Amino acid sequence: METKRKVKSSVKDEGLIEKRREQMIQGAVKLFKEKGFHRATTREIAKEAGFSIGTLYEYIRTKEDVLYLVCDSIYNEVHNRLSTLPAQEGTIDGLRLAIDQYFHLIDDMSDEFLVMYQESKSLPKDALKYVITKEMEMVALFENLLQACVESGDLRIAQADISLAAHHVVVQGQMWAFRRWALQKNHTIEDYIRIQTDQLFKGLVGE
Repeated sequence: METKRKVKSSVKDEGLIEKRREQMIQGAVKLFKEKGFHRATTREIAKEAGFSIGTLYEYIRTKEDVLYLVCDSIYNEVHNRLSTLPAQEGTIDGLRLAIDQYFHLIDDMSDEFLVMYQESKSLPKDALKYVITKEMEMVALFENLLQACVESGDLRIAQADISLAAHHVVVQGQMWAFRRWALQKNHTIEDYIRIQTDQLFKGLVGE
């Protein structure tokens, strides 16, 4: 597993670090979405977060650190939400529930997903490598759920196609973040989940 990147802080209180970094993340997401990573400054991030530039640098060292924290927060939330699902592995209902939770998470964090995919190229190599690894872990989560459904007999899909199906689930969820400006004119997130899930299972289950 790829080692998590350490973001240095001169503050020792872990609770305070988490609180301040969450404020930074929220402020940075707004600025990065409006102005882009390169045009936003650390001073603006500090102001948006509600504290001074001096305070900001007690919790991070570079603007890239803030972008990394945005990306990492997404994967942490995916893990937290999907790890608390009821134990229904190997069933269609369990897979549907995981997809539902994942898509709702994207609806809740649409701005964060947009920023991550638009700006992650600006991360240092070690941070980008970690983010890519976490992305593949997210795909692997759905691979495991699909594999369990195949083994239980609930799905009929070739072994070689499981990985592609998992990527499909992940990307279709993310499409809501990228195209929500158009999709929500005619669909709620519940509509979107129902339609995408039905189309997925019609393709996998067949007649």
